[in-house]
Amino acid sequence: MEQTERIQLMEQMLDKAAAAVDELSAALDRYDQAREAIRTLDEYYGSEAWKDDFRADEEGLLPAGLKRGVLSEDAAWNVLADNRELTVRLLETAAQTLRDRNGL
Repeated sequence: MEQTERIQLMEQMLDKAAAAVDELSAALDRYDQAREAIRTLDEYYGSEAWKDDFRADEEGLLPAGLKRGVLSEDAAWNVLADNRELTVRLLETAAQTLRDRNGL
């Protein structure tokens, strides 16, 4: 590979890496801001309060126009399960990145 070709290729790698790092950093910032919401949702889902709310919905006691996806058994479960899978993926990615960089 010629020197100019190599420099052009490495410039493309730099652009790709910089964009990915910036995008991941922004996504992690948004995720950090949502972690308290995830923790609160996890505590609510399956709690006595959730069960009371679920029963009230089943009995038609809630307002008709009330958004209540959180009372579906799948919506909250799926988000919490996806969060657990994402957490494992983040750990695996971080570990692999460290291994790649340090030659481990």
